[in-house]
Amino acid sequence: MLFSTLLLWVGTVAALSTKGLYDLIERRLPGHANDFSFSLDDGYRSGGHDTRFLNDTYSISTTENGTIAITGNSLSGLATGLHRYLTDFARVDIHWFIGSRLDQAAKHLPRPKTTTSGSSIVPWRYHFNTVTFSYTAAFWTWEDWELELDWMALRGINLPLAWVGAEKLLVEVFQEMGLSDTKITSFLSGPAFQAWNRFGNVQDSWGGELPSSWISSQFDLQKKILVRMTDLGMVPILPAFTGFVPRAFPAVYPNASVINGSAWEGFDADYTNVTFLEPFDPLFAKMQELYIHKQVEAYGNITRFWTLDQHNENDPQSGDLSYLKNTTLNTWKGLKAADPSAVWVMQGWLFYSNIDFWTEERVKAYLSGVEKDEDMLVLDLFSESQPQWQRTKGYFGKPWIWCQLHNYGANMGLYGQVENITVDAIASLHSETPPIGFGLTPEGQEGNEIVYDLLLAQAWDASPISTKKYFQDWVQARYGPAKVPRDLETAWDILRTSVYNNMNLTSNAVPKSILELSPNITGLVNRVGHHPTALNYAPDTLIVAWKHYLAASHSSPALWANPAYQHDAVDITRQVLANRFLSLYTDAITAYHTFNASNSPTVYATLLEKKDEMLTVLHTLDALLSTLPQFSLSTWLNSAQSWAGNDTAEAAFFDYDARNQITWWGPGGEIADYASKGWGGLVGGYYAPRWEVFFEYVTVAGKWNDTAVKGALKAFESGWQTQGEGGKLNEEKVGGVREVVKRVVGLVG
Repeated sequence: MLFSTLLLWVGTVAALSTKGLYDLIERRLPGHANDFSFSLDDGYRSGGHDTRFLNDTYSISTTENGTIAITGNSLSGLATGLHRYLTDFARVDIHWFIGSRLDQAAKHLPRPKTTTSGSSIVPWRYHFNTVTFSYTAAFWTWEDWELELDWMALRGINLPLAWVGAEKLLVEVFQEMGLSDTKITSFLSGPAFQAWNRFGNVQDSWGGELPSSWISSQFDLQKKILVRMTDLGMVPILPAFTGFVPRAFPAVYPNASVINGSAWEGFDADYTNVTFLEPFDPLFAKMQELYIHKQVEAYGNITRFWTLDQHNENDPQSGDLSYLKNTTLNTWKGLKAADPSAVWVMQGWLFYSNIDFWTEERVKAYLSGVEKDEDMLVLDLFSESQPQWQRTKGYFGKPWIWCQLHNYGANMGLYGQVENITVDAIASLHSETPPIGFGLTPEGQEGNEIVYDLLLAQAWDASPISTKKYFQDWVQARYGPAKVPRDLETAWDILRTSVYNNMNLTSNAVPKSILELSPNITGLVNRVGHHPTALNYAPDTLIVAWKHYLAASHSSPALWANPAYQHDAVDITRQVLANRFLSLYTDAITAYHTFNASNSPTVYATLLEKKDEMLTVLHTLDALLSTLPQFSLSTWLNSAQSWAGNDTAEAAFFDYDARNQITWWGPGGEIADYASKGWGGLVGGYYAPRWEVFFEYVTVAGKWNDTAVKGALKAFESGWQTQGEGGKLNEEKVGGVREVVKRVVGLVG
């Protein structure tokens, strides 16, 4: 039965309550809830308003009785006001990996002496890429999600993607459509690859079968996530039925209009060519109705935003303009039949990734199938580097969001574009087709937290933010509440103008360290584009920043007990060592070619010296990363295995799934090293052995043979996938962060 009433996503009883904010304070600042009062003013966003075009507001003041009063017109506005108080007055914050530092605030919280106010400049602040749920959050627990959701709320995010547990109700739809459990299970992919199953890129699971216990436990987790999202004033975007179905679907419905999608990234047909039920078929609308109504029944009327991507990195069957228009027209009709108030949310990534197919006229035809512009919301996924909103004239009238992608595969290099995400984002608001939101769309949430914070802060400032002042304030809140040493501010200011200020958009994403790539004598350095290895700053500049960073602890030794300082010491030192490895590799390859041409003993000695130095860097780096759990492979693997409980077979499957994503990415290494990581245990137990294989060939004149080297590397890599050769973690603790950093100083100079 169709439901016809508008989903009043903020007009529910839960959204009218500020209890979620008091609960947040009790979680992170126990005993201080009575220090605050939250109130919604007369401009509160009720369900009777068109909330897409109303900006959020807050004000912070001190009442006569000494209470810290935060008022605003939305829960998200109140949460942002709370964050402003915590960072500007209490000088504390919540962070990725480090966790909450709010408990470091003064026992007697400071009271504002004047009123501080703020207003968003865009109605929506979006968060997540569909693939973030696999690259970063695949094995997250409720504890992980609690931290994430508090981080999101405080930063004003009010429109997050909510993909967790999507398979449970989808399985029920398939069952009601007459598909057997065996056929359904053979369609679903493992936890680390579910995003691409949802996108229709891959199907089935290599390395084992997705356990039913996983499907159920993720559904239970999703229910908790959604309650917390709504309690904190967020409007979750839930998944709609895309049309991707198990390959057995045509056997049950022989007259159904289905096509097989194209192969993706060189995967074998068993794992790709996903079956697609075309939206023209009446079964599509039926399944859409089933899926959406099951979610409303399970979660409540909490949203009208539905994510739906049908052509992610796979071209439509036809480029005919009428075909493209009819595809979206029927998809839209099916969505609106299931939820008359539905807004279709889609990633605009396809228009960039497959730009040769998506000409301007095809984009226009495709988008025109949604006859009411307000019924679609497009995420301009890579606005800071490859914006598509300009060439598509603001998506031809469809509302859209300016997004920062920044990161592929959860890679961990230091990187940012602080000018682009301030100046360019504001400039878009003054265009003829301005966005209605700013958003974060990283493939993985692995580092460089400051650039994500910066864009979210820009959503509350009508002028481009002064990055110099922003970095100063951010550093104070990160390491505070005590005043930070000048050297710390200097270090971050150098990073701001170098590492975090790339303006060369031929290399436009987080750089990958070559030590994480399959070793070769060519093709590793100065890569640009999708997975660059080229550095957009002088490595010596990073050394200067690093030395200032460490010098801060000379005047303030207590910094070494600060989790934020420890984390960043490891992260910056990691990049220093990665850059050192790059320099040594360049020298080694020069020596290799010279030796092969001259057979000079002196040059050979240089080659051996560079080999030893490179391996020393790898093992030192491994020791450094192994000092903190957030830089450790075991954290990722243990998290994966924990979902199996006492079931050893399931634990083995989850372990393989987790290992495969960060190394081979596919049963045969189809996109190997795409999701590589700078993690202790992975550097020492996987990357270092590969480079040892490499040097077995490089240090013997005339021995290099591409086929032989690749074969030797593949043999090692294959064994590592299933805890064979190289499967044991190399995470020997060799001292704390401070001790290992001292070793690096001696190594690098």
